[in-house]
Amino acid sequence: MATIATTHPTATREGWLEKRLELLNAEKELTRRSDEVARQRQELPWVRVEKDYQFDTERGRASLSDLFRGRSQLLVYHFMFGPDYDAGCPSCSAIADGFNGIWEHLAHHDVMLWAISRAPVEKLRGFKQRMGWTFPWASSDDNGFNSDFDVYATEDQQRTGEYEYNFRPGSPLPPAVSEWPAKSAAQTGTEFPTYVREKPGMSTFVLEDGVVYHAYSAFARGLDGLWSAYQWPDRAPEGPNEPSS
Repeated sequence: MATIATTHPTATREGWLEKRLELLNAEKELTRRSDEVARQRQELPWVRVEKDYQFDTERGRASLSDLFRGRSQLLVYHFMFGPDYDAGCPSCSAIADGFNGIWEHLAHHDVMLWAISRAPVEKLRGFKQRMGWTFPWASSDDNGFNSDFDVYATEDQQRTGEYEYNFRPGSPLPPAVSEWPAKSAAQTGTEFPTYVREKPGMSTFVLEDGVVYHAYSAFARGLDGLWSAYQWPDRAPEGPNEPSS
């Protein structure tokens, strides 16, 4: 049988090791840079949360401070699951598969992790059971929380682009979309315009002396570090099997 030569560069073990050590230096520099960015993130000023947000949970009504459950820090994943969805966003679900296994560990380190969506708590509970998840999940319904933290656009805002996402002005809804986002919308049981009114993101809060402060938010590619499954394909020989964005 004829041997088909690869088009990828090859080397001896010694040649590979030389290149690997060069990469190791780059990886160490990336780690040091990541540590520095984490320090800057923790030094951001806090903003007092003035509104009395109320959420529906499996334990009943709860305020934002109630979600801390005795801890001083709160991480919120803004899960794309609108009232008209039949199922959660596929990408958000993949992220949730990752943090489902760690939320209890975080709780032992003074950090509560919640998912929050606008869908009714009954829908959230049903999908949570279907997926086998245990993390706490609250419904913000239309209490303004999602809009205030820039993870929801109304139909009018979507049409005009008069909303903010990822710290910049939004864009009017395009007349046509590619196959992938349309497929994701279909998996939630919605059409694309309804699907993308919800936005993915994460926000963090601190509770100090009975006062809740907003500390940090991230959106879009800023969530990549939370998507634990993505860290593995990035180390695969040919990378993730999808286009970068």
